[in-house]
Amino acid sequence: MELNSMTQKKLKEIINDYGEKSFRAEQIFRYFHQHDGEDILEIGQIPLDLRKRISLEYTVNKIKVLHKFESKVDGTVKYLFLLPDGNIIESVVMSYSHGYSQCISTQVGCKMGCSFCASTKGGLVRNLTAAEMANQVYEAEKDLGIRISNIVLMGSGEPLDNYDNVVDFFAIINSKLGRNISLRNITLSTCGIVPEIYKLAEENLPITLSISLHSPFDEKREEIMPIARKHKLKELMEALRYYIDKTNRRITFEYTLIKGTNDSEKEAREISRLLDGMLAHVNLIPLNPISEYKEGRPDRDHVLSFQSMLKKFGVATTVRREMGGDISASCGQLRRSVLDEEK
Repeated sequence: MELNSMTQKKLKEIINDYGEKSFRAEQIFRYFHQHDGEDILEIGQIPLDLRKRISLEYTVNKIKVLHKFESKVDGTVKYLFLLPDGNIIESVVMSYSHGYSQCISTQVGCKMGCSFCASTKGGLVRNLTAAEMANQVYEAEKDLGIRISNIVLMGSGEPLDNYDNVVDFFAIINSKLGRNISLRNITLSTCGIVPEIYKLAEENLPITLSISLHSPFDEKREEIMPIARKHKLKELMEALRYYIDKTNRRITFEYTLIKGTNDSEKEAREISRLLDGMLAHVNLIPLNPISEYKEGRPDRDHVLSFQSMLKKFGVATTVRREMGGDISASCGQLRRSVLDEEK
């Protein structure tokens, strides 16, 4: 088990089992998550015999930068990280006026099967540990000499398919003994796994929940997102209304606009009906084409026209600012291209 994947609570339980004082757990946690430590034997504050005992029973997760790509257009930086088992994940750092935002991966690959997404084409390999999520942030900060202020779980993988590790990551990254990143500055993007949405509601975390919608009609949504066959829109919307009641947090709906597929007035009107009375916002994303999905990317005028229709029907909506287009910064694109080259 990985020491740097453990929350403070779990570390305290382990230290207590050793018959040591609880403050030792805080020292270990700070070492990994405040000071970017990587070797338990190097914590000078901890007695050597205790360090040796711990090192024999637990591991420490380390990742390293495999490739780094910097956009010449907007300064976006994309990383391919190499994991200890040889797998590759990706992460993107974007600069905004309010600070630096990082989009991190939660799984190696993905099994959701969304038709337009590069991340899912190779299927799911495995879940990431909490440390592997946190280390994406730490490695990017060290490399760039910055502090990340916002985190988006929207890289490769479905966060709610890796529920326990993701919740542990929240506890670690939010801790005052570590990076102390506010949960209000964290967004979790999901295809809409209904049972886990109910579980997340009970956690009552002040994160932003972002739902991949892509169509307000079940049949069309199922073509785009196979997971929608399991969780129909009626069931999903009931779960989201429950989530809002429990957390009083606004839901963001991600809507990838696909030319000639989900961009008519009919869709705009139905989105308005679906979200009526809900604390919600729609984020429009022009399609980023991949080789396996040949549908058209709408031009900017078309996107703005659809946005105007949504606004006419009373839907709060924005168009996502696209960044890093010259370095394949969209989810899964770069990892996929590198894996294809290696093959």
